[in-house]
Amino acid sequence: MAQKRTWGEWQRWGDQGDGTYLNPVIPSDYSDIDCIRVGEDFYAISSTFQFSPGMTILHSRDLVNWRICANAVPDLTQISEALNWTQMNRPARGIWAGTLRHHNGRFYLMFGTPDEGYFMTSAPAAEGPWQPLTCLLAEPGWDDCTMAWDERGRGVFVGTHFSDGYKTYLFPLAPDCASFDRSKGVLINEGSGREASKLIRHGRWWYLIFSEHKGGVGRYVMAKRSRTLTGPYAEERQLALASPDAMEPNQGGIVEGKDGQWYFLTHHGSGDWSGRIVSLLPVTWQDGWPLIGEVLPEGIGTMQWGGRIPRAADTPAADGTDFFMAFSDDFDAPRLSPQWQWNYQPREAFYSLSERAGWLRLMAYRPLEQNRLLRAGNTLTLRTIRSEECEVTAKFDCSRATDGLRAGLCHFSDHSSAVGIVCEGDRRYLEYRHNDASLRGPQLTTSALWLRTSWGLDGRATYAYSTDGDIFHPFGEVYQMRWGHYRGDRIGLYCFNDAGESGLVDVDYVHVRISPHAPSAPSPRPFAF
Repeated sequence: MAQKRTWGEWQRWGDQGDGTYLNPVIPSDYSDIDCIRVGEDFYAISSTFQFSPGMTILHSRDLVNWRICANAVPDLTQISEALNWTQMNRPARGIWAGTLRHHNGRFYLMFGTPDEGYFMTSAPAAEGPWQPLTCLLAEPGWDDCTMAWDERGRGVFVGTHFSDGYKTYLFPLAPDCASFDRSKGVLINEGSGREASKLIRHGRWWYLIFSEHKGGVGRYVMAKRSRTLTGPYAEERQLALASPDAMEPNQGGIVEGKDGQWYFLTHHGSGDWSGRIVSLLPVTWQDGWPLIGEVLPEGIGTMQWGGRIPRAADTPAADGTDFFMAFSDDFDAPRLSPQWQWNYQPREAFYSLSERAGWLRLMAYRPLEQNRLLRAGNTLTLRTIRSEECEVTAKFDCSRATDGLRAGLCHFSDHSSAVGIVCEGDRRYLEYRHNDASLRGPQLTTSALWLRTSWGLDGRATYAYSTDGDIFHPFGEVYQMRWGHYRGDRIGLYCFNDAGESGLVDVDYVHVRISPHAPSAPSPRPFAF
């Protein structure tokens, strides 16, 4: 068992290369996790709020090493025009928690948005193609849904009405999963901020797993159980302590590993500048209840910081090439890699991967509010990661920038900072931005510009620039990355113009370097992700 750790001060994390792992397994913002096993594979989903494409899907073979395999919702305007570049009016809203299930050879994904209701999509494979969204309930105030089928194939849908005292209802689900019967809803849970519902089966019992919040205590995991899927869910038990020193691990999916043991893949719900990151906790079945993490003498679970990777005895260890979080991109593919997400639905005609082969082209247009980075459309983003040494370098070609254009590399959550160019007439200057206040730098006389941001475990980012790709000069102020709008910090590429639809920049690559997280990580276990 791993020793207790101070939050955020890990030099090592994830797969340690010796059959063990250390939490977190993903020190990056993958919030509202749900997880299932399908044969030899594990799949997880993560909420994405206003970012597009929405609802990220992850794939693993061992619950520790993960890769992004898809995003299930390519067009957020299926949900609301407020999520489009024309309005950009859903910070902290959009796609909230959902549930992923596999039934009769097909994947089903359901999720809620706090303003619009519940939605469903399905696909023959986790990689897609995912069907256009079906609206299950057009009503605000609901969240954190789940679904399941009994041994006869009868399905149920469970959702929480958070705006009415966190009342959780169970509804009969139509065979095609495209609707549920609102008139036959049964109240199965309520109170104390109860949400994050998941239905699982173990032995002869069905379990409703959920989280609860109490003032002065925090948020922790609970369960109710029933002999039948439809209830009644009468018995209940607390499965784990809140563990506030570990940022309250509380929402995720309970699955059986290939080693025959059970595990809880969870986010840390309190959140900080790195977001709601992901850990893997063992599950111990005791007296018919799934206790989470290290089981204390009092018969309740608490945070556990590592263990053995849940592989079957005949399963080889991962070599680090297939299952890792990709970050870097040379923009050589015809489509954006799945690690990228736009801040809101983008304006499609104002970016291109084909107009200049091997480059991402960002074309400028007016932001919704003058000189406001967070109100400018077509900002392309990556999640940050919390590791000992992190560095992001992007190469820009600014030769087609025009008067009024601003473009560069940024960090943002509810606050923002950036380093980039600003054009005045035919002159280009370096600029540092902090919440839209700017600091003018030197005039740039070359078209090529390399921009870099670096940070460590404290989340204090420093910027640098280069005009030759070799020698980098520090510029701007130190920026403390922040938690905001239920999200951790994001890295972004931006390009906008207060003067109108004029000018563009091309981005050759974005290279991300992250310190190795295992003491003897095998090559090519990525130093550059």
